[in-house]
Amino acid sequence: MTQRLKDKVAIVTGAGRGIGRGIALRFAREGAKVGVLDLSGAECQRVVDEINAAGGEALALAADVTEETDVNLAVERLRARFGPVTVLVNNAAVMPAGPIHETSPKDFDRCLAVNLRGAYLMSRAVIPDMLKAGTGSIIHMSSVTGLLGLPGLAAYSATKAGLSGLARAMSTDYARHGIRTNAVAPGTIDSPMLHDFLAAQANPEPLRDQFDAMHPIGRVGQIDEVASVFVFLASDESSFVTGATYTVDGGLSVKGEQPQD
Repeated sequence: MTQRLKDKVAIVTGAGRGIGRGIALRFAREGAKVGVLDLSGAECQRVVDEINAAGGEALALAADVTEETDVNLAVERLRARFGPVTVLVNNAAVMPAGPIHETSPKDFDRCLAVNLRGAYLMSRAVIPDMLKAGTGSIIHMSSVTGLLGLPGLAAYSATKAGLSGLARAMSTDYARHGIRTNAVAPGTIDSPMLHDFLAAQANPEPLRDQFDAMHPIGRVGQIDEVASVFVFLASDESSFVTGATYTVDGGLSVKGEQPQD
């Protein structure tokens, strides 16, 4: 089987669990050498162990994406092990819940720092090597919340809208240098972030059913369905794609009134 990411060196943030872990595992199966970056060193190492056991190559990178020193050191370590980064996935995120008047300044600032500033710091760290190589793919993890304005997620939605805007702006700056920048906007995905959100609610079971029902396809998405789009955008198959936001949402962002079963 052809490996679509052979000879790529990728770094995935927030890769210790959830969608980030799924992307890291898929990238490794497709032949990429993967830097698994997360705040938790233990979670990073567990994912690296999974990749190594399956015959892939990976490096655990415990780092805080809000800290410039951490970010630069992680990129330097990956470069020393596997070579310059050619694929960056900015996936690390936090999701405070609640409308703006119930969101504390501390939670709002943390959300901006991780979700948006983290993507800036990571991009800033890898772009010089991409410029030298004349190639690179940067993929920001956006969300349909940044497109639709779903209730109770104001701070998170603002950062996700910002990441789609950042992808568009970066695409114009770097396209002539061989660096493509895109975003992926998932709908609700059966992931630890969803599980944590539901666990914090007073009545989670009916809410979980509502998440299924609000997607025209009739269910929430699976992690591997999102990872497949990241593989495409990381690969040379998407060589003419830049500045795009791909919705992976079972039709949620375009739905009209749905027929009743």
